[in-house]
Amino acid sequence: MAGRNNGNSNTLVVPQANAALQQMKYEAAQELGIQIPQDGYYGNFSTRDAGSLGGYITRKLVQIAEQQLSGSSQFR
Repeated sequence: MAGRNNGNSNTLVVPQANAALQQMKYEAAQELGIQIPQDGYYGNFSTRDAGSLGGYITRKLVQIAEQQLSGSSQFR
């Protein structure tokens, strides 16, 4: 099937963006009061926290894209 990535939906289009996304995840978690597992194991991470974190990051990324499209260089 064309366009498929073998079931891994977490493949980054720009692998170099990984560090920035990780930083954004930790900043978002801090703002939301969510504790990120230090050992990297998310098996005990609540669905609610994962959803809150993912939604926050998505909103932030959309906001950044909208600002870039409008010509604004201010990221908040």
